[in-house]
Amino acid sequence: MDFLLYITILLFTGVFVGFISGLLGVGGGFIMIPIQFFLLTSLGTDITIAIRVAFGTSLAVILPTALSGAIGHMHRGVVLKEPTIFMGISGIIAAFIGGTVASNILGNYLKLIFGILVLVVAIVMILIKYPQYDSKPKNGILKYLVIGLIAGILSGFLGIGGGIILVPILSILMGFSMHRAIGTSTAVLIFTSLEGIMAYILNGVNIIGLPPYSIGYVNLIQLITLSISSVLMAQLGVKAAHNIPEKELRYLYITVMFYMGLKMIGIFSWLNIPV
Repeated sequence: MDFLLYITILLFTGVFVGFISGLLGVGGGFIMIPIQFFLLTSLGTDITIAIRVAFGTSLAVILPTALSGAIGHMHRGVVLKEPTIFMGISGIIAAFIGGTVASNILGNYLKLIFGILVLVVAIVMILIKYPQYDSKPKNGILKYLVIGLIAGILSGFLGIGGGIILVPILSILMGFSMHRAIGTSTAVLIFTSLEGIMAYILNGVNIIGLPPYSIGYVNLIQLITLSISSVLMAQLGVKAAHNIPEKELRYLYITVMFYMGLKMIGIFSWLNIPV
């Protein structure tokens, strides 16, 4: 693949990731990971190494993007501080464990697990009955610590930051409005991505076959290129999120999840659909 085309695809991916991150409170890993994976494999990188690099680099991009988005959501008063702190504390520990486990699993299994998880959450979001938008979020330190553990494990294990699971949990189980769930999730992503990044760096040291300019399973070319555009676009995503009604925002979230889940499982390739 031509290097200029490679960089261009990454820049446009970063634009979309930054916007989606600010809009939906997710790290954007479910967008970055498939694209990074397909770019790396097209350049001849081994499948298992490619998926691990995609996961590790995704988390590294999520950190500055989530920070940018969280600042925007905080200014709009939709980041709940105590839940963020408790989920962040447990999430930062669990993310390292998840990243270490993922660094020792074959790439094809990771792809399949990633795709299935995204589809399951999307289906749950369609079927579940949501709380009233003016309902008060539930309290409970232990509950938030457990939720943080779940988000952290998935963040490290699948390189997605955890927001794709965190937003539905906060909205469905903890009574958050969609806007509060998105704002708080964005802030938690800062914590969950940190240790996940370290896990992928440490477990990728001295691995043979890594793409050029990689530190462990984090590729610097992809990291810098994706971050340049994603951080800037995160603020626009935040603004858009606060102009979209709750119901429409939820359906948009579900649509994106269905697409990326099917993409990673390989349904489109099996059906010969070029999307």
